[in-house]
Amino acid sequence: MFRTEIEPQDSSIKIDYQSKILTLGSCFSDSIGQRLTEAKFQSEVNPYGTIFNPLSILELMELSLERSEILDAAVLKRDGYYFNYKFHSSFRAKTKDTLHKRMEEALTKVAQQLKEANFIFITLGTAWVYEQNKTHMLVANCHKTPQKEFTRRLLSVEEIVPAFFALKEVINQFNPEVQFIFTVSPVRHTRDTLKLNSVSKSVLRSAAYYMDDMAPDVHYFPAYEIMMDDLRDYRFYEKDLIHPNEQAIDYIWEQFVQTYLAKKDQATLEKWNKLRMALNHKPFNPKSGGHQKFLSKTLDQLKQLGKELPLDKEIENLNKQLK
Repeated sequence: MFRTEIEPQDSSIKIDYQSKILTLGSCFSDSIGQRLTEAKFQSEVNPYGTIFNPLSILELMELSLERSEILDAAVLKRDGYYFNYKFHSSFRAKTKDTLHKRMEEALTKVAQQLKEANFIFITLGTAWVYEQNKTHMLVANCHKTPQKEFTRRLLSVEEIVPAFFALKEVINQFNPEVQFIFTVSPVRHTRDTLKLNSVSKSVLRSAAYYMDDMAPDVHYFPAYEIMMDDLRDYRFYEKDLIHPNEQAIDYIWEQFVQTYLAKKDQATLEKWNKLRMALNHKPFNPKSGGHQKFLSKTLDQLKQLGKELPLDKEIENLNKQLK
């Protein structure tokens, strides 16, 4: 054995196909959220776009529940587009009104999710934050504004933990059963230097530890440890040697499934994965009798599994292929 393997821990909480899931935070939330969506779970994936630091994530969640004039104060214009310092750069528009409408839609969507979600999955990316010198405003994204206009500082555990529990108290007033799952992103922020990235991750990991330890409805999933200690090899990284590659994310996803899905739902997911492979099959001759028979058999299986999962689109597409 040439690995320090991390065995999946069976969790006391279980995600099922009736669960509503909201993912927020860094790009690793996109990766897990994408797999949840592909697996046919009811998931809303990173509606704010990629947000790296915990205070900005929590602030946007708070803004979803109660609008603030701070959104207008955070607007800037660059290269003919309007952006907002509180949102990811994917939120941009030619006019302020269009940008404001897009932000309002995202905030409203998350507000509804915070009231209905069974699970909120939050990935923390960095503890380094930037504050605008002129206003002392915390920004989620600098949007290529010159760095001299900001002061960079390191968040503390003492800032992160109370901010989360203050927001959690508000959320629990209308959603007392929601479960929070935190993870620390395994993506290294090399722009901070590897030394300072380690400092940042240690703050995030400590904060996640205390949040998990202090409340029974707050949990920690060890994506960071799986990547750093279990998959400790550059063959599990993209060419940039920073981001986990698809093989690594698939492995972490499998650990997530074994941790949080009940055996029944794991079996359902396995059936769907096999059918997805069948649907992705590219035939040499789509009109051949053999392929039509294959389509008919796959359609029967889809209809059967459709009693458990939302497969209407797949069934409709397959019906169109049958001659």
